[in-house]
Amino acid sequence: MGGNSLGRVFTVSSFGESHGKCVGAIIDSPPSGLRIDRQHISLYLKRRMMGYGSTGRKEPEDFEILSGVFRDHTTGAPLLLLIWNRDVDSSFYESIKSKPRPGHADYVARIRYGGWNDYRGGGRFSGRITAGFVAAGSVALQLLKKIGIRIYAYSKSIGPVSTEATPREEFLKSVYENPLRTIPSDSYDSMCNIIERAKQSGDSVGGVVECWIFGLPVGIGDPVFHSLDSDIAYANMCIPGIKGVEFGLGFQCTRMLGSEFNDSPIIKDNKVIYETSKSGGILGGISTGAPIYFRLAVRPTPSIYLPQRTVDLEKMAEAELKLEGRFDTCIVPRVVPVVECVTAIVLVDHLMYQGFIPQVLKEV
Repeated sequence: MGGNSLGRVFTVSSFGESHGKCVGAIIDSPPSGLRIDRQHISLYLKRRMMGYGSTGRKEPEDFEILSGVFRDHTTGAPLLLLIWNRDVDSSFYESIKSKPRPGHADYVARIRYGGWNDYRGGGRFSGRITAGFVAAGSVALQLLKKIGIRIYAYSKSIGPVSTEATPREEFLKSVYENPLRTIPSDSYDSMCNIIERAKQSGDSVGGVVECWIFGLPVGIGDPVFHSLDSDIAYANMCIPGIKGVEFGLGFQCTRMLGSEFNDSPIIKDNKVIYETSKSGGILGGISTGAPIYFRLAVRPTPSIYLPQRTVDLEKMAEAELKLEGRFDTCIVPRVVPVVECVTAIVLVDHLMYQGFIPQVLKEV
């Protein structure tokens, strides 16, 4: 199973399965001299675990750093972050192993890996693996903080209800003060009600996560195959459940004229800046210096309590499947910290590749 690493310099490799002993990540070539805040890693792991509409699976999110840190600082050696799986019940998955769950990768993974894949809880295809993304991304966020780059994601919509409030940085800083992980708006109660109605009916609901990046200098990105937006999009599309991405006005630009959509440069305080940011702060795959923003479509959780059609691979006949277990009614709030962490990994990799972050840090 290939395709488990992200990045060219700051390389993050993911490992583990949903019901295996552990999940985690290895960071190869982190800069030496970064003071590691373990409480920050723990905080982000807890943020990933909790959220409005989240599952009954409550992992304590114990983590260990097994290499790459000495005297609380990175040494420059590979940094191995491991999170134990403590709250695991695989009994139900044994009983349905021949009946692929609708919306899941059960059948395609069985074909791809000849039936040797770990099917318990989705195995390698479970959202559980994002705990490793978050642990590594927390390290990247700590590094970005040293140079003044901030990343904020929030729940922009749940189902058909969206917040139209302006995502000012002062609001974005406080999204974790509410379980929906959204900014203040009149839509909050309606968004919560949608999740509650789906939960009561045994169904699930999706939504949109929007992410903002502040403080990134102009000139970051390596077109064409490592343009900044393509790498951000690629990394976030690796999060289980993400089905679409758009930067700036995104698909709305298809209904606009070029004269309406173009971002024009102007002179302000003897500097060149862009008057607008309809392209989301990236032009030609390179950062403009303006805030970067993008949105991600989050699918409804595939595991639901309603009966669904499937097939029995042992009998080669159609069958009905009614799932048991602990499922998220809505994963949108839990996706928020994952998006921040995955995006941070991409930014650190680009900044190190272009020399904005040195391989050896000096204590501040």
